Amino acid sequence: MKNIIITGGAGFIGSHVVRRMVANHPDLHIINVDALTYAGNLENLKDVEGKSNYEFVKLDITDGASVEALFSSRKIHGVIHLAAESHVDRSITNPLDFVMTNVVGTVILLNAYKAYGDTENGRFYHVSTDEVYGTLGDEGKFTETTPYDPNSPYSASKASSDHFVRAYHETYKLPIVISNCSNNYGSHQFPEKLIPLMIHNITHNKPLPVYGKGENIRDWLWVEDHARAIELIYFKGVNGETYNIGGNNEWKNIDLVHKLCEIMDRKLGREPGESAQLITYVTDRKGHDFRYAIDASKLENELGWTPSVAFDQGFEKTIDWYLENTEWLGRVTSGAYADYYSAMYANR
Repeated sequence: MKNIIITGGAGFIGSHVVRRMVANHPDLHIINVDALTYAGNLENLKDVEGKSNYEFVKLDITDGASVEALFSSRKIHGVIHLAAESHVDRSITNPLDFVMTNVVGTVILLNAYKAYGDTENGRFYHVSTDEVYGTLGDEGKFTETTPYDPNSPYSASKASSDHFVRAYHETYKLPIVISNCSNNYGSHQFPEKLIPLMIHNITHNKPLPVYGKGENIRDWLWVEDHARAIELIYFKGVNGETYNIGGNNEWKNIDLVHKLCEIMDRKLGREPGESAQLITYVTDRKGHDFRYAIDASKLENELGWTPSVAFDQGFEKTIDWYLENTEWLGRVTSGAYADYYSAMYANR
């Protein structure tokens, strides 16, 4: 049975990828490697934890000795690398954490796969972000050939890790693929991110913090479509290639929040416009990119992937999941997260 490591598999996107791979590929042994920091939650994987082709290993990818021990203990066919520090605000507060996990951790994994992995038949798949491309004006979209122009410590760390992955392909002929995706939404997302944060705050009648005037634009991708794209790229992508994954679904932040408020008012039996009164404009994020938009035509034309869910449908599904899983949301918004939330928003 081939061993595939998925790093960050207890996180938001990672848990969706793990569940999909375990369910769809019983002939593969999926090893979920996660340090279980604040956003890693094994509750996300309750439905697969008893499967014979699933294994969890608690491991920090910046711990070189432990990574080497894992890779040398069995033949690793491939790696799907999702482990990352990913919240821009946190990167502004503590950039070094992002350098360590996103850059150093990636290089440690590359070295381990180069030394011990099945580089003849498998591959190293690095999952990245559209933020490495910088910011767009009112028109245009990011393509796979858009020059890198990162503007935050987070995006700079991801850009650096992307470059290291490509360098290992060119220098050592390591079989690699990279994907850069737009903003994800869906179930099991840690509530520092916009959509689950707003759902949680509306439910508890707390302020809805919106940066600046809320005019920044993001492309939104349903997480299940992203997981499906990752699965497809891992098995069918061409070594050395990059694939952009987008939802073709741009929203101004403030328009998205208003739409969310409308749906929440309906689902919670509130008066129309009631939740929107909670919107509170806060000091804009430093270096806040104006607009992201992804051109996913390469992935569509070469591998046949297209988004499967219209945004209205995916958005409703997402909201319903959080409303039906209030205990999950309550557990992850306690403790350290409550302290972080206060530090980030109390004085803005």
